[in-house]
Amino acid sequence: MSATTPKQEVSVNTDRIEELRQRAKRELLASTTQAALAEWYARYLGRRGELTQLLRALGTLPPEQRPIIGRLANELRDELQTAYEEREREVREIELAARIAAEAIDVTLPGRRPRIGTLHPVTQMIREVTDIFAHLGFQVVEGPEVEYGYYAFDALNIPPEHPARDVWDTIFIESDQKEIVLRPHTSPMQIRVMERRKPPVRVVVPGRCYRYEAVDATHEWHFHQIEGLAVDEQITMADLKGTLAEFARQLFGKERRVRFRCDFFPFVEPGVDFAIDCMFCRGEGCRVCGESGWIEILGAGMVHPQVLRNVGYDPDRYTGWAFGMGVERLVMLRYGVPDIRYFYQGDLRFLAQFDRIPF
Repeated sequence: MSATTPKQEVSVNTDRIEELRQRAKRELLASTTQAALAEWYARYLGRRGELTQLLRALGTLPPEQRPIIGRLANELRDELQTAYEEREREVREIELAARIAAEAIDVTLPGRRPRIGTLHPVTQMIREVTDIFAHLGFQVVEGPEVEYGYYAFDALNIPPEHPARDVWDTIFIESDQKEIVLRPHTSPMQIRVMERRKPPVRVVVPGRCYRYEAVDATHEWHFHQIEGLAVDEQITMADLKGTLAEFARQLFGKERRVRFRCDFFPFVEPGVDFAIDCMFCRGEGCRVCGESGWIEILGAGMVHPQVLRNVGYDPDRYTGWAFGMGVERLVMLRYGVPDIRYFYQGDLRFLAQFDRIPF
């Protein structure tokens, strides 16, 4: 009886190992994802897996059974480890193929064209206006948006008591030194240019300006201007009229009629406002032109002699003229835009209409 008992126990443990082999391989083949493989490995080959527990229990067997069961268990562990690595490679290839299929691009379909942006309508107008004046012999220059009060007012013949110096019109920068403002117009560059150059001077100055005022359909607290300046010997009002007339006809059509009327600006003498006949009603009168038949475009005039003295020019030898225009107003007039606020609301439905100049 004692001779047959060990043999019977070996048979039982051998069957258990075989049953474990069959079950482990069957479940391994059924594992089709990396997550399922990880669960399988933990169940059979992990630190607490069935085969690991079986190997740890070898010490409880009779001494004569340990070599046999131990050899079979180790062979099973190696066999399952090899089978696991092969299956893991197969599953990885299956998942890769599935992902490639899911992310495949049908190259026979027409491509989606990228949406191409355009320059802002104000930028387009600045480029068009400066290009016109460049062909008329003017150089384009730019200046600082944060400016000293001297350049923004004093040097331009605007004394401290002038209403434009009031806080309700100008945005001031707090400073315990010089008066500093966000420039209310581009005219300070007239002074800066003339300080650095001797005549002849012919420049146009585009740039952003700031004013402390209520925002409505025709006013913004920030806007764009283009300043023009020409200084030389024997420059007259006739030169100013001819230059502005040519500019207006290039921008709004060669059939445009122009009008000059007296106006006041502190830094010019005499001063004029410049208007063109309404392109919407052809001068007959409509809502756009206020039934007058004319649309004011800009202010201009001969540079004040005191302004020339402020930069060291001799007003007895040199004369000049200057003008300033609002860029947004030009765009509104050309395209019939009713509200200046449209330009800065970021509405692509509005901005996409001005697609003449792509990036």
